[in-house]
Amino acid sequence: MTQTDDAVPHLAWQSGAAQHTLRWHSEAGNPPPKRVVEADDQMPADTAYRLACEGTGLLWRGDFQNARQLLLALGRRVDRARERAEAKKKGAPKTDAAQPAQAFHQHRQVQAQRARILGMLLIPFDAGFTIPLRRAPDVHAACDEAYGQALAKEAFSASLRELLGLIGAHEWRKKGVTVPALGGAIHPYYGVFSPVRGEYVDLVAQAPLPSTALAFDIGVGTGVLSAVLARRGVRKVVATDMDERALACARENLDGLGLGDRVELRKADLFPEGRAPLIVCNPPWLPARPGSAIEHAIYDPDSRMLLGFLNGLAEHLEPGGEGWLVMSDFAEHLDLRPAGMLAEAIAAAGLEVAARHDIKPRHGKATDRDDPLHAARSRETTTLWRLKVRA
Repeated sequence: MTQTDDAVPHLAWQSGAAQHTLRWHSEAGNPPPKRVVEADDQMPADTAYRLACEGTGLLWRGDFQNARQLLLALGRRVDRARERAEAKKKGAPKTDAAQPAQAFHQHRQVQAQRARILGMLLIPFDAGFTIPLRRAPDVHAACDEAYGQALAKEAFSASLRELLGLIGAHEWRKKGVTVPALGGAIHPYYGVFSPVRGEYVDLVAQAPLPSTALAFDIGVGTGVLSAVLARRGVRKVVATDMDERALACARENLDGLGLGDRVELRKADLFPEGRAPLIVCNPPWLPARPGSAIEHAIYDPDSRMLLGFLNGLAEHLEPGGEGWLVMSDFAEHLDLRPAGMLAEAIAAAGLEVAARHDIKPRHGKATDRDDPLHAARSRETTTLWRLKVRA
């Protein structure tokens, strides 16, 4: 069972006659497994899969690299179970499940179930982000970047799946994502949306600027759009975000590109004080509820950020200024947002469309016919809407 001391969740399990506890940590905000057993190299993958499906956490005591192999084996079993379930449905009559919105929600459910099962394989950490297992890698830098030094002061446990995500993010952060419009790279932090879909960056890099005096960047993320505006000659950019991790990420990227003195970062919900002749916003494109804290860059529940930007734009634009809204119509093709909703929201906010610039996605999933959302992805268009206050 699990325990909680001062609101800090702990794992609790029995090994022989001894009772043990260990602090639990999940960046996604997942609760600890209610039941935990120790597992090692002797546990068959089928047994591990059965226990994980039942919601039992497997606290690993064996070889670290063997734990990675077990995680792959669990993933194969999850996928085979899904394939069997899909095969049974092929002969069944068509239902609403064939509709885009239903397909999207089912896809998210499948992803969530897969993540839940794979998240049951747990890794112990000693203080200082040291993993007390054979052949364990040095993960101090990756954990320090994502978890921070406060967690390094004590022993804890986290899922192996999350740890591998941290390691991957650490490598992305070191390597960076090349952004041709910048002539350089952006180095994303763990949990901050990476600019791997370059088409929206290209739109901001190519649209005609209404002014080079000042711009606001709403939801700065990695800082990529602020950097593009500064590279294009905007003399000052004021960029906002509510996420401290995003603000730190943007600062490091802007300083690394030699643009730190041109961009002022502020912690704010949407707009900073004052007005600007150009205000740019690239909100999350899907109006759905995030399943975890790190999904807020993808999902905008009830279109809160989108509508907040539109409804506040008029009072923050200088006369004759433009608001640039960068949006994909993926949500419309999934039936998550009515086709006319965006146009109605623009009009209701006292705005009008001065121009629009469209681009088709270039990422691999747009042409992957095996992707469960291919029908919607194949029709997706990303648009930069140039908005003005209606006269």
